[in-house]
Formats: sequence, C-alpha cells, structure tokens
Amino acid sequence: MTERQIEAKRQEEMQVVGEMIRLFCRKRHMAVGSADGLCPACHAVYAYAMERLRRCPRMAEKTFCSECPIHCYRPAEREQIRQIMRYAGPRMLWHHPWMTLRHMYFSWQSMRRAKKKAAVAAEK
Repeated sequence: MTERQIEAKRQEEMQVVGEMIRLFCRKRHMAVGSADGLCPACHAVYAYAMERLRRCPRMAEKTFCSECPIHCYRPAEREQIRQIMRYAGPRMLWHHPWMTLRHMYFSWQSMRRAKKKAAVAAEK
C-alpha cells in the first residue's frame, strides 16, 4: 500500500468516526448550537479519536480498529467510542448509506480473508 493510499484510508476513517460522533451527539446531547455540532464532552472524544487515527501505526494492515491487536485508546475512551458506535452504527444506514455499505463490504471481505486463512492453517 502506498503512502498516498494509506493517507486516503486514514482520512476516510476519520470522516466516518467524525460522522458517527456527530450523529450520536446530535441525537443524544442535542448540541445544535456549537460551531462543530458537538457538545464539549463529544468534542473531547472526537479530538482524542482523531489524534489516535493520526498516529495509528497499523493503518496499512488493519481493516477496523476493533480488529486491531494494538489498543490505542485508553479504557475510558474506548468505552465511550464503543457506546457511540453501538448507537450510531445502525443509524448510519439512514444518514450515510454509502459509508455504511462500504463498511459492510470491507467487513465481509475481512471475514472472508479470516476464514480462508483459518482453512489454510487447518490443512497444514
């Protein structure tokens, strides 16, 4: 994967996470009046998540943070982002259908690769 492709992947992941946080905050905290559409607590989570994505050492190899062997998030922030994703994930289909379908496609590909790898390992 080239450096340009890695950066494009990073930017896309940042966009998806940002949209999920905005959706969560808009529906749960009703932070409409703020400049970026986030309440102070969600803005802190957003800033933390963006910093983690900027520094991700495995961006070229990983598919999603949930499948990564390295846990970049501190436990409290990991729980916050997990709650945000549990809330916003199913609702993303209505708000951002192309992002959702793309995510589902890459999840499906990842599962196929894992099954194939397990089958090859079982044959040995």
